[in-house]
Amino acid sequence: MATTGQVITCKAAVAWEANKPLVIEDVQVAPPQVGEVRIKILFTALCHTDAYTWSGKDPEGLFPCILGHEAAGIVESVGEGVTEVQPGDHVIPCYQAECRECKFCRSGKTNLCGKVRAATGVGVMMSDRKSRFSINGTPIYHFMGTSTFSQYTVVHDVSVAKIDPVAPLEKVCLLGCGVPTGLGAVWNTAKVESGSIVAVFGLGTVGLAVAEGAKSAGASRIIGVDIDSKKFDVAKNFGVTEFVNPKDHEKPIQQVLVDLTDGGVDYSFECIGNVSVMRAALECCHKGWGTSVIVGVAASGQEISTRPFQLVTGRVWKGTAFGGFKSRSQVPWLVEKYMKKEIKVDEYITHNLTLGEINEAFDLMHEGGCLRCVLAMHV
Repeated sequence: MATTGQVITCKAAVAWEANKPLVIEDVQVAPPQVGEVRIKILFTALCHTDAYTWSGKDPEGLFPCILGHEAAGIVESVGEGVTEVQPGDHVIPCYQAECRECKFCRSGKTNLCGKVRAATGVGVMMSDRKSRFSINGTPIYHFMGTSTFSQYTVVHDVSVAKIDPVAPLEKVCLLGCGVPTGLGAVWNTAKVESGSIVAVFGLGTVGLAVAEGAKSAGASRIIGVDIDSKKFDVAKNFGVTEFVNPKDHEKPIQQVLVDLTDGGVDYSFECIGNVSVMRAALECCHKGWGTSVIVGVAASGQEISTRPFQLVTGRVWKGTAFGGFKSRSQVPWLVEKYMKKEIKVDEYITHNLTLGEINEAFDLMHEGGCLRCVLAMHV
């Protein structure tokens, strides 16, 4: 391509400081260095994790930065030593890297990868500990190793999943975060069996993906728990079989669920990031074998608590990141499953806007009627 090796100037939504509106700026994007890939982002979705960092509550949040981590695009150019993708490939950038070489990747026990975390956690690239983004010479930090709220971004090659070029990028961009997180929490982390009773706390995109995963695993009852009863009608389409609104009950929600299920659920999933709900999700599990999976990300400094007897008597408390999926290996498989209509993706997309409308898109997300809003980046 004509732009190979050149600095590209493009539009990006920049977070200059916490809680201030994002600003569409002309950003200079440097060419990819050793082990890096420059991607033309075509579509990106908004996720609550972007809002969490933007709010200033994220201890790793750095400003100014370019947020965004759920996207799809086309490789524009690659740096030295990059062999697994080439210009023109359709890709999904993945905040959860997979190098296949580090202690984590080789363990066979986790999808976490240690290769580039030291750099992505502080908003820079691994090779020189610098950013590839700048505005008139001022560096702009990367975010989660992805920074997809830019028309072009630079990511590490271990964070790029090459996908079927036939897949619609305006849909499969969702497979970069929320949907796999929910599906994988069920399939990989909890390993829900057929006939299980499942409770899902929080019926946003991730919670609905948990419900969908539980339905496909053969769960006999999928109980949706949310304080917004308007979400219940939509949730039925994703497999939720019954609903509980904690506001409708005087008893603690864990007791309500224990009473509803003859002693508790087999599996529960906390998809909010609220530590008191995490406790309720554990304590609604059945004595002897109930497992609760923490999916939501709590604010910095928050701690979880329960009585040790809850665990002594057989309950298990677990957590999951990106649903336990290995990004480069398994995101292409999820795209295939979508293409075969074996998993939902389109149904999570409630709004379509453009990069220039990104602040309105975040407003929509906070209003509760929006699951995923997809932004067209080059309109």
